[in-house]
Amino acid sequence: MKRLYVIVFLVIAAAAALGLAIAEHSGYVLIAYKSFRYESSLWATLALVAVLWLVFWGIKALIELVTTSSGVVNPWSRRNRSRRVQVAIEHGQLDLAEGRWASAQRHLHRAAEAERQPLLYYLGAARAANEQGHYEESDNLLERALERQPQAELAIALSHAQLQTDRGDTEGALVTLQAMHERHPHNVQTLRQLQRLHQQRGDWSAVIRLLPELRKDKVLPPAELTELERRAWGENLSLAAHQEEDGTVGLQSLNRAWQQLTSAQRQEPQLVLAYAEQLRQLGAQVDAEEILRAALKRNYNSHLARLYGLVRGSDPARQLHTAEGWLKDHPADPSLLLTLGRLCLQSSLWGKARDYLESSLRMQRNPEACAELARLLAQLGDTERSNQLFQEGLGLLDERLLAAPLPVPVHA
Repeated sequence: MKRLYVIVFLVIAAAAALGLAIAEHSGYVLIAYKSFRYESSLWATLALVAVLWLVFWGIKALIELVTTSSGVVNPWSRRNRSRRVQVAIEHGQLDLAEGRWASAQRHLHRAAEAERQPLLYYLGAARAANEQGHYEESDNLLERALERQPQAELAIALSHAQLQTDRGDTEGALVTLQAMHERHPHNVQTLRQLQRLHQQRGDWSAVIRLLPELRKDKVLPPAELTELERRAWGENLSLAAHQEEDGTVGLQSLNRAWQQLTSAQRQEPQLVLAYAEQLRQLGAQVDAEEILRAALKRNYNSHLARLYGLVRGSDPARQLHTAEGWLKDHPADPSLLLTLGRLCLQSSLWGKARDYLESSLRMQRNPEACAELARLLAQLGDTERSNQLFQEGLGLLDERLLAAPLPVPVHA
């Protein structure tokens, strides 16, 4: 504040001194050249020079403001061009996230053409075009990205494969990914997309062939890889069972697929379950019973115990006796009790079957147990309770049916 006072004082003092100087002697200036003649006081001439100087520097500053690359007025200046690109990037990314595909494509394409590192913007624009069904435009944008950044070939190809998958062109996506797999055999993302694509296509034999690479390159967490391996082999058993050989559906191909498993895999409950179920569906009931009995003897499993009640071995009495032996160690397993009820039904032991099925329902309300007991009670004459169990079983089978409204009766 004191400095301001000092400056004001000095300005006033200078103005006063200048006024005294002008009042004491105005001076005289004469400029004559040919027909031009200028004459005035010294102080007026100095004021004119000062004004001309200010005008000159004002015009110079305005020209620099308009023409220099850092200008804020020139719409073609580098600064404003960068601002427009930044606005296009922000709008394009927001549009892409919120599903405004046409706007996203327009903004991101503009940003990609202006940026020195345009890859992400081309990829976003290609995705937006793909979402609109403009597949040729999408592919052209990816080709343009490859021209601008050829070192990003893998990233562009992976994005292309994903867009091909999204549009339903799984064959094209497979060709793209296989080409990248040959060039980059240990790339984790390539392997991951290949695995997902094989699963989507239902090509479980291809998934199985890929498993060693998935394990070697640690593409998946160990637990997820183990689960994928079980599922792949299980699905492969199902596919093998439906292959035709010599005009018959393939028991031989199923057994070959089973023998391809390691001894450790042939003891895994999930794979034993898949194999035995396919044997049952192919009519190899005795083989299925033997496989299940051996597996349950090694390591009891509730799912295997449930399936054991759906197969018919060569000796129904021995099959029932075997299952009753498991009951000693697993008396509270509703699946085993359901199986015992079914085996008793096969042997026409109606009283024991009813007891086992009711015990199973006391442990767990299950639609299968409801249906089995309802069928038995209907044959025994207890129609009212049989109908109740059928209703309950239907509700348990799909609870959504209970929430769905019934149609309004139409009166004639």
